[in-house]
Amino acid sequence: MAQGGKATLAGVAYGMGAGALWGLVFLAPQLAAAFGPLQLTIGRYLAYGLLSLVLIAPRRRMLASHLARRDGRELALLALLGNTLYYVLLSAAVQAGGIAMTSLVIGFLPVAVTIIGRRDADAVPLRRLLPSLLLCGAGAICVGWQAFALLGSASIEPLIGLVCAIGALASWTAYAVRNSRALARLDAISAHDWSLLIGIATGAQCLLLLPLALFLENWGHGAPDWLLFTGVSVGVALLASIAGNALWNRMSRLLPLALTGQMILFETLFALLYAFWWEQRGPTALEAAAFGFVVASVLACVAAHSGAGARRAKLAMEAPE
Repeated sequence: MAQGGKATLAGVAYGMGAGALWGLVFLAPQLAAAFGPLQLTIGRYLAYGLLSLVLIAPRRRMLASHLARRDGRELALLALLGNTLYYVLLSAAVQAGGIAMTSLVIGFLPVAVTIIGRRDADAVPLRRLLPSLLLCGAGAICVGWQAFALLGSASIEPLIGLVCAIGALASWTAYAVRNSRALARLDAISAHDWSLLIGIATGAQCLLLLPLALFLENWGHGAPDWLLFTGVSVGVALLASIAGNALWNRMSRLLPLALTGQMILFETLFALLYAFWWEQRGPTALEAAAFGFVVASVLACVAAHSGAGARRAKLAMEAPE
């Protein structure tokens, strides 16, 4: 096999591995269902912050010399948008509306990033995005229809889950666009180190969230629940935030942009597989249709985006969890 073919196969394998690990973040709120969204976020990102602190320690002085005060503010905002607020909303969406619905909404991330970033100088014209937007709209209708169909049980939770999932998508979209611009400006800092710095900032934010969580959420759990919570928090931090990011960044250096965009679909696919395994069922007709529209929308978006704004788009997709 030619060298290029081997690199492509390796890149796809890395992308599949990243998607499998990132899909776990949708399963975690169900595994530790006794704990609330704030607790789940604090547990995950305190663990991630500590791991990031350990990993970045050998380079701390070099990195500090390249960071200005404005970079500290930017790290705090990115930590809020891409981690703290995002995962509070995602956890709430999973616990209220289920893994499948939440993962399908988040699956529109590549399209949302392209739309929000279309005012940039190198962005794709809106008319070229029309097929992707129409497919995205069809998928959104399927997801919304499914959520409203579940309201027949007289519970408003599916609708709350849908609103939280849309909020999580909006939060992470804002993060991805802003993060791409920050990375383009900071040539002296690698995407991996920048991701670790965001992890440290997120850990600090979670310490500030602790008093609010103590007031709003139940902490009267038994030892087995706390043991499970600790295992889930550390496991997600290590597998999704550290290993998943590393696999994705490795993949992004082996694959062309057009193929890199399609790899995001593995996260949605694995999250859905975990959902159906957890709930011991197959997909509904609306879920299957929604996933088809998500795939088609992302592929159409990547096709429209191919060759335009390659640097900005690739930076936007660096280490998204």
